[in-house]
Amino acid sequence: QVQLVESGGGLVQAGASLRLSCAASGLTFSNTDMAWFRQAPGKERSFVAVITWYDSRPYYVDSVKGRFTISRDNAKNTVYLQMNSLKPEDTAVYYCAADPRGRWVVPGTGVNEYEYWGQGTQVTVSS
Repeated sequence: QVQLVESGGGLVQAGASLRLSCAASGLTFSNTDMAWFRQAPGKERSFVAVITWYDSRPYYVDSVKGRFTISRDNAKNTVYLQMNSLKPEDTAVYYCAADPRGRWVVPGTGVNEYEYWGQGTQVTVSS
């Protein structure tokens, strides 16, 4: 049974930093693309970042480039999202997602590309 458990969300002021973690179990983490998505109130869930299984290469949505960093620790089966210079528009529920297919391709950015999801962690940035 696959489980993804996020942690690290919270309420911060604009300009602050947060580090999200997602601990995975029940899958072969080293062969799994790991991603972060977010969903703001009244909006659809959208892609934030992904890190590949084969070379740990990161990809980001334009709005977070230079501020967010995705990383992974295969020994701990954990993916991280370091979020710096947070803005009020970053406020959302952040979800960890996993694609365990082990494909040798650039990972997708659509929600239907990912088979497994965490329960989400709330990030609120006040102005």
